[in-house]
Amino acid sequence: MLDFQKLDLSEKERYNRYLMHCGERGCEYSLVNLYLWGRQRIAFVGDCLAFFSQFERSSVYPFPIGNGDIKTVLDAVIHDARMRGLECRLTTMDAEDCALLEKYFPGRFRFHSDRDSWDYIYDIHALADLPGRKYQRKRNHLNRFRQDHPDCRMAEMDENMLPRVEEMVAHWFESHRTPENKDESHMEQKALRRFFSHFRELGLEGAVLVEDGKILAMAVGSFLSDNTFNIHFEKALDEVDGAYTAINQAFAAHLQRKYPQLQWLNREDDLGLPGLRKSKLSYHPHHMVEKFWANLLEDEDEH
Repeated sequence: MLDFQKLDLSEKERYNRYLMHCGERGCEYSLVNLYLWGRQRIAFVGDCLAFFSQFERSSVYPFPIGNGDIKTVLDAVIHDARMRGLECRLTTMDAEDCALLEKYFPGRFRFHSDRDSWDYIYDIHALADLPGRKYQRKRNHLNRFRQDHPDCRMAEMDENMLPRVEEMVAHWFESHRTPENKDESHMEQKALRRFFSHFRELGLEGAVLVEDGKILAMAVGSFLSDNTFNIHFEKALDEVDGAYTAINQAFAAHLQRKYPQLQWLNREDDLGLPGLRKSKLSYHPHHMVEKFWANLLEDEDEH
């Protein structure tokens, strides 16, 4: 079997030599997301990285990356799944990965589009400036927020601020908890606890909206590549109309000023939730990171 290991943040630079230079890929290839969500494992295979991902009762293999022999890594992944008694399911694949898999293993995999996990990619200048007619409603919403909250200011998130951010986030979850979203909510809260515990080690950057000492909204993210910043979490108090619009624009404008080389904001997927999909589409993504998954047909035949 492959020697999959837990992520060790002391190896962050080594991981990022692969993760930060693997082309435009989904948010699953962010070191931060690998560390925060589920049980993620990594194995170095030659000059490649292989991944083993476990969420609840599901075990999958995100497509390997690197400059080495991907065919050798894929052979090792198929063997690893066999040894563990698992279905071999490869995930977070783009169209090129699918073509490569079919080239190496013709007819042995069944491919599936995974629309609910497609990432929304935005031009950072569009989200910071909200230009033109298509953003008129967003500008109106933002202007109403500013009129209603003239003393609200954006501040960079730092470690001293984290307890207040954690309190606001706990309030948000309390107001959104339902029997239907219990499992999803539990996973996100677990990821957020790791975020609060490892803010500095993970190299996270965030912003908050503060009014009279009260935090109205927060956003936090990290670099996904040299020109792309990944937004991991964004929360705002429901009772504050326009707070989501305001933190979205303020954080984009802050990042635009701080990092002139940034071109894109990856705001991750919509989980197939209709309300979240409508909201993300309303900001007019420049493009999407399409994702696919594939399962080994031999595994299907055995069940």
